[in-house]
Amino acid sequence: MLRVNGKPHTLTVDHRSVLLDVLREHLGLTGAKKGCDHGQCGACTVLVDGRRVNGCLLPAVAMDGYDITTVEGLTDGDGEALPPLQQAFLDRDAFQCGYCTPGQICSALGAIAEAEAGHPSHVTDPATPSGQPVPLGPHEIRERLSGNLCRCGAYPNIVSAVEDVIR
Repeated sequence: MLRVNGKPHTLTVDHRSVLLDVLREHLGLTGAKKGCDHGQCGACTVLVDGRRVNGCLLPAVAMDGYDITTVEGLTDGDGEALPPLQQAFLDRDAFQCGYCTPGQICSALGAIAEAEAGHPSHVTDPATPSGQPVPLGPHEIRERLSGNLCRCGAYPNIVSAVEDVIR
């Protein structure tokens, strides 16, 4: 059983199926994209128990009991109001062609949560007290989102969109 966007789904899948394929092909959730299929581009990023993962690398059968959130699960369901980060992506024109946008948004949400929980990145100032929230400046945001590639080059606008929601 997979719990996706708050809803349980009982599925029969090949044990070799990866989470991304099950989300897209069995559940019709096509927000997460198949890019490189090797976990290098981040287009398939979804949240598992609030942490970002590459859906193309995880066996779906290993996700039993976890809460999986895709970009489709970020809205309140009525579609009237976008969550602040999605609205910031629109306001800042941070989506360009849009192919990487769902992965970028899920990755940004995970990165913001990781920083708030005090998880350092490769570029976090070593003087930052352990376990305290890590301030997210442009350099820190770029490093934390470096696992998601945008072939359109929307990076400056993506960083600006993330900054808009953390202020």
